[in-house]
Amino acid sequence: MITINNISKKYRGVEVLNVPNIDIPTGQSFGLVGNNGAGKTTLFNILLDLIRPTTGKITNNNIVVNASEEWKTFTGSFIDESFLITYLTPEEYFDFIGDLRGMNKADVKSFLSQFEEFFNGEVIGKKKFLRDLSKGNQKKAGIVAALIGNPEVIILDEPFANLDPTTQIRLKQIIKNLAEKQGITVLVSSHDLMHVTDVCERIVVLEKGHVIKDIQTSQATLKELEAHFGATINPE
Repeated sequence: MITINNISKKYRGVEVLNVPNIDIPTGQSFGLVGNNGAGKTTLFNILLDLIRPTTGKITNNNIVVNASEEWKTFTGSFIDESFLITYLTPEEYFDFIGDLRGMNKADVKSFLSQFEEFFNGEVIGKKKFLRDLSKGNQKKAGIVAALIGNPEVIILDEPFANLDPTTQIRLKQIIKNLAEKQGITVLVSSHDLMHVTDVCERIVVLEKGHVIKDIQTSQATLKELEAHFGATINPE
């Protein structure tokens, strides 16, 4: 579904990302982990054509992402609050995204009904603009908006941050359902090793822009990741 080929990114001559090749098949739940500055968000931004790579290309369902916008019709994403239109209410924002995806208001309302527990009465019907919601509730709105229109690919950057424990558990179930039951290709970056291990069948570790590990998730994966990142603190 997604192929990352010889992608690099330099800022003022300093290389911050260098990924020779990653192939992500259709329906895979793919996790990206690494410390701050590892290049996770940079890679996602290139994948979404928000920034251009210095070298290489990324294809999404055989479409080169910086050469065409056709991939946007089947790709949903939420990177941060800049994806929101904050002067709209959540309802207005969802209707706007639905319209872009060819859905009428009734379709959108029906779609949103399955997320009542996830919203927990804190997003819909509050008569607030998105900018007036808490960071956690803004994130809930952004994540659900990324799912509108039944996309084939979903990309979420740090989706668990700012969410309370109950919502994190509900989000993990949503992500698992997307890949396991609906066959959607899901890409998630996270600092939380436990959450990403729970929801992703494959995990890539980035370190200073380079792929250090590419792991098929197993019962031993969390301990392996903890040992890796612990060793960067206590190298002896």
